[in-house]
Amino acid sequence: MKRIALLCGALALAGTAAAQTYPGNRPIKLVVPFSAGGNADLTARLIAKQLAGGLKTPVIVENRAGANGTVGLDAVRQAAPDGHTLLVSPSSPLVVNPVLYKKLPYDSLKDFEPISQILAYQYVLVVPADSSLRSLPDLAREAKEKPGMLTYGSSGMGGGGHLAGELLALTLGIELNHIPYKGAAPALADLLGGQLSFTWDTVMTAVPHIQAQKLRPLAVSGSRRAGSLPKVPTMQELGYKNYDVTQFVGLLAPAKTPAAIIERLHAEVEKAVKAPEVIKALKTEGGNELVTSTPAQFKTLIASELDFYRKLVTDAQIKAE
Repeated sequence: MKRIALLCGALALAGTAAAQTYPGNRPIKLVVPFSAGGNADLTARLIAKQLAGGLKTPVIVENRAGANGTVGLDAVRQAAPDGHTLLVSPSSPLVVNPVLYKKLPYDSLKDFEPISQILAYQYVLVVPADSSLRSLPDLAREAKEKPGMLTYGSSGMGGGGHLAGELLALTLGIELNHIPYKGAAPALADLLGGQLSFTWDTVMTAVPHIQAQKLRPLAVSGSRRAGSLPKVPTMQELGYKNYDVTQFVGLLAPAKTPAAIIERLHAEVEKAVKAPEVIKALKTEGGNELVTSTPAQFKTLIASELDFYRKLVTDAQIKAE
């Protein structure tokens, strides 16, 4: 027992020493599991600049896209747990992939150490400005009159917009025709061109088109109204109390990263989200909600979201292609 106690003490001292010298003179890499331009990528680049100042070392963003985020997460899973390779990921690879695909090279709860949630974001149900659908009851009525005729696009199977649409169909008791695209941008382009009935788009990308009166918003997917769309009701306000599709972007490290390093990084993230340029880009202009959390709270969120999407995928009978 004395040897075990001494060993535990030695490990604790080693972790403390690692945190005191971390990050040393080595750069830190933030892996984003999607291509440049999305919410996670923008978040990573803004946070990287703040972390670099706080930790006094270069922080580099590396986009490792592929297989709906799986390639990037697997790369971080295999990295040394020393705080020099980190993951900035949106919800999908962490909480949707594990329930959508039978085989994955990673376990969201076992292979990563959550550091902090950074932001939460939701979707807005939008139709073309000249659409005859002027409200959610209009959409529900037409979908019931013409089962399967209303089309909606998304960034692909298992993406947030797809799952918001599946939950909408279950909630309203209607049949919809999902059209998957290779990204949100082409789906939005087809909606603007009149080839789709509607779509659930992120608030950040939809707002400019709403302001230009090219799209009409009917509802937002989260439990609270979006700050940049204060006049658009939530699905819950429209009477659908169990409807809530809110996604996150967060910072994680490989499993077994020393707790002291996790705590140091968490403290830096707490400071980073208070930077004026981060608030302006992600909240004021981006329509996101800045949300930091303790590592334990972030892990609880991931676990609860896994349960939510497992039920949704089962109830909607979604099958990975």
